[in-house]
Amino acid sequence: MAGGFRRGGRKRTPKLEGRGELQSLEREGPFKEWLGMPDLYRYQLVVDGETYSYQTEDAELPVSVGDRVVFRYKETKAGNWVDRNSLGKAIDPSEYQ
Repeated sequence: MAGGFRRGGRKRTPKLEGRGELQSLEREGPFKEWLGMPDLYRYQLVVDGETYSYQTEDAELPVSVGDRVVFRYKETKAGNWVDRNSLGKAIDPSEYQ
């Protein structure tokens, strides 16, 4: 099937980008969604006073409290959900050497 094919004239809403200092991090889990699926961990991230949820198979995140982070997210009725594999440390070019 062709990738990117969409019916209708609706425009897709662009992904929102979050950026800031990670102030707190809480992990829940592991959760088994169904048989054969790897364990999932749910994280509650607080970045610059905003709360985000993140779900991944990784027991440890590549970021820690105090890091400058960047990520893509969606706003839903249940809150702000960070896209899978989009969470990472923000690199400041002036400090990169």
